Amino acid sequence: MIHIFVPSSQIQREHTTRMSEAEVKEQTYSMTRYVKEHGFLCMFSAMDATRTRLEFLIELFKTAEEAGADILNVPDTVGVSEPFSIFTLVEAIYRAVEAPISIHCHNDFGLAVANSLAAVRAGASQVQVSVNGIGERAGNADLVETVMSLHSIYGLRTTIKTEYLFETAKLVERFTGIPIPITKPIVGENAFSHESGIHAHGVIERSDTFEPGIMTPEMVGHRRRIVLGKHTGRHSIEKKLSEIGMFPPKEQLDEILERVKKLGASGKKVTDDDLFSIAEVVTGEVSQHERMILLKELSVMTGNNLIPTASLKAIVRGKECRSAQMGVGPVDAAIRAVQELIGDEIGGGIELKDFRIEAITGGSDALAEVIVGVQKDGRMVTARGVREDIVMASVEAFINAVNRLVQK
Repeated sequence: MIHIFVPSSQIQREHTTRMSEAEVKEQTYSMTRYVKEHGFLCMFSAMDATRTRLEFLIELFKTAEEAGADILNVPDTVGVSEPFSIFTLVEAIYRAVEAPISIHCHNDFGLAVANSLAAVRAGASQVQVSVNGIGERAGNADLVETVMSLHSIYGLRTTIKTEYLFETAKLVERFTGIPIPITKPIVGENAFSHESGIHAHGVIERSDTFEPGIMTPEMVGHRRRIVLGKHTGRHSIEKKLSEIGMFPPKEQLDEILERVKKLGASGKKVTDDDLFSIAEVVTGEVSQHERMILLKELSVMTGNNLIPTASLKAIVRGKECRSAQMGVGPVDAAIRAVQELIGDEIGGGIELKDFRIEAITGGSDALAEVIVGVQKDGRMVTARGVREDIVMASVEAFINAVNRLVQK
């Protein structure tokens, strides 16, 4: 098929082709005949149709049809139309011609898909779209949004294999380097993601409680995600942990939920790896009523002209205690403060034999995972701590290890 077009609006005729309406009609007829005489299918577009005088536009399409045009295309070239006016325009053209009508919408006001759907309702049988809506200026009607609206809302069918839509969108994203916004309908990362407690709970029970229902992620090759953050609820945590075979009791589940919410409230994107690491730490801790030491407060001062100093407050065997120590760094100072605090209670002699730290996820705001090994009287235990702050993670790991060490 050969696609031919000619400017039809007054502004484009006067400032680009400098042709009269009569000259435009004459050229339309001659171009269309030329294509048909050479044995090709022909699509004719009246460029800037939505800003063209209606009577002339209909005459122009009739001229193209008389010359043998197979498809008549109605372009909203500068994206200034809206669904109601598009419907009226396309309906008028549909009543005046016999040839199939195509619609071509630009997205300058974010209405390209809505305008395309309105055109279909008015009689258009073809919609011109682009993958991810990429096109001139603000782009064109998006392939995925148009197809799924036609399929799921209007009950119409195209020849598009919808299960490959997400894959296609991601492929074009990779090749063009134009990122898909996370909130983009249907193919965006958040399209089928749920964070809010009541939303996630509903979706876990039945997906169409908080999703369209008439369209599912499976229909487009996408996937449903339960997102963790400050709005996360208990059911989301339980669901994700059950997928890896973890079923913590209520007390530990509450602690995991509190930490996830706190991490999300700090502005960090909470990943599944973050959750699993937090859960491993919490489920590995000595139960609260059996802990010898329970940290209440920790503050650290450090700097290029300061000796790192840590002060902490903790409950040791039911008694509130305080300690302050200096060290070669903030972690060393904090560990020394804990050792001083518990020295009298367990008779001293605790040695830090192993200390390892790594980031669970990338970025400067990644969770820090610290694994320590402590030894006393030949007995050695290991424990871990996971926090956004390295010092807090280190103290948490050390206290967890001490609590295990003194268990009978």
